[in-house]
Amino acid sequence: MQLDLEGKVVVVTGASKGIGLAVTKMFVEEGARVVAGARTIESLQSIRNVTARAVDLTSPTGPSMLVDAALAEHGRVDAVVNNVGAVRLRLQGFLGTSDAEFEWAMQMNFFPAVKTIRAALPHMLKAGRGSIINVASVNAFFEPDAGVLDYGAAKAAVLNLTKSLSQEFGPKGIRVNAVSPGPVGTDLWLGKGGVADSVAKASGTTADEARARIVAGMGGIPTGRFTTPDEVATLVVLLASDRTANVTGSNVVIDGGLIKTT
Repeated sequence: MQLDLEGKVVVVTGASKGIGLAVTKMFVEEGARVVAGARTIESLQSIRNVTARAVDLTSPTGPSMLVDAALAEHGRVDAVVNNVGAVRLRLQGFLGTSDAEFEWAMQMNFFPAVKTIRAALPHMLKAGRGSIINVASVNAFFEPDAGVLDYGAAKAAVLNLTKSLSQEFGPKGIRVNAVSPGPVGTDLWLGKGGVADSVAKASGTTADEARARIVAGMGGIPTGRFTTPDEVATLVVLLASDRTANVTGSNVVIDGGLIKTT
């Protein structure tokens, strides 16, 4: 299927690894030009048609600087992918999770999207078209325990923002959608300091045993495996394409069947 993304200009946040890197590469494969932002950009610098910018997307000006780089380089922004985010396990429950930790979760997972959208929207409105894809999480509506309660709250805010913006700007040619992955085979889950590693250290077991225990506690994944970053990227790129021109305000779940309810 031709996605007709040749020459489109896409801003991707959190682009240096995991889902963000997969999204960046897939847009390039489809002929788009990507302006990619992350704290470190070594993994991006050798990819053709990618303008990499080292930027702190949690800072007040980081998101607008990234959008400005796209405008300076290409003169427009056709799509924005808000992927930057982070999670820290909260093993002490709600009463053991401070206001500062909730604030950290919002600053890492919600406000960068708000700021990037705010910077890009005026230019999309001027063009009369654009696509915004927010990477959320099944934890926005699925909380098997309190381990990621602040992260889930921040991602729920992302979903709410997605729906609200789709209603406000749909009549003006701007589509706003979200993708909510379950467990994905990235450093967030499987890397050093990731979910499995943190649970293993806290419970005195191995990372593999911790991962299996966590997934079992969630009710199991029917497909028997984690989602790959490329599988998430496929949905993101499709939502950026005019092949899905009448899709807005949607949240596409990709979780291997983890969520059992509709």
